[in-house]
Amino acid sequence: MKAFIYIIYLFTFSLFAQESIETTLLKSTELNAESLISIDNFGTVYYVNNDVFYKKNESGIITYNNLQLGELNTVNAFNPLKINLFYKDFNTIIVLDNRLAEISKMDFNTIQPYKNISHVSTGFDNTIWVFNMDNQQLELFDYKNKTTRAQSLPIQSNVLDLKSNYNFCWLLTENYLYKYNYFGSLISKIKNDGFTKFYVNSGDVILQKSNSLYLLHKASENLSPVNVPNLLINQFFVTNETLYIYDSKILFEYQIKIE
Repeated sequence: MKAFIYIIYLFTFSLFAQESIETTLLKSTELNAESLISIDNFGTVYYVNNDVFYKKNESGIITYNNLQLGELNTVNAFNPLKINLFYKDFNTIIVLDNRLAEISKMDFNTIQPYKNISHVSTGFDNTIWVFNMDNQQLELFDYKNKTTRAQSLPIQSNVLDLKSNYNFCWLLTENYLYKYNYFGSLISKIKNDGFTKFYVNSGDVILQKSNSLYLLHKASENLSPVNVPNLLINQFFVTNETLYIYDSKILFEYQIKIE
């Protein structure tokens, strides 16, 4: 019996080791940003300094600020044509086009029914995912028609992070990572084992625990460690096959292949 258990242990360890995600350092550069948002396929850099949102590319730098709304809490540039900025203190979301001109403004203090928003992420078409703290529900809000298209069942634990693409939305809580479709229906959930942040890349989810990263494959519920040096990870994201890690001073770029 002991021999059988030992064989199973060796097989499990070997399988886990094979699933580790290898990375190769491409380069590191100095960067002055309070919060690095993303870098797109064309090398455009999105970041925030002193509550001012910056877009930097080969043509130069353009900015957006709305200082009367106070602290800029989060920015989502998944869709560069409809970038959303969330000002939590004023319960307000601003949607910008690719020139950082305002497309829409949502002041949830004046929209009925009232919503007390804590997290925001981009949806498809003219929608945006919001987490409503009053009813503890994830909602798909149509900001053009000021209506809610879909909503989840109430969530029973504190929300840590929210991300989405055009088809799905992921909600990280203290207890679980939930995945929803655009009808607000729960597709899957996995137990949260100490993860605090995550990023979605082509349906795969990269989760952060302390200064370690793990890949959740879109085709399974298997977690694979991402092999990177012991770095201070303030922000991270993946564009194509490049993993970006920002430690508040240096931007590290790693080649990463996710199969």
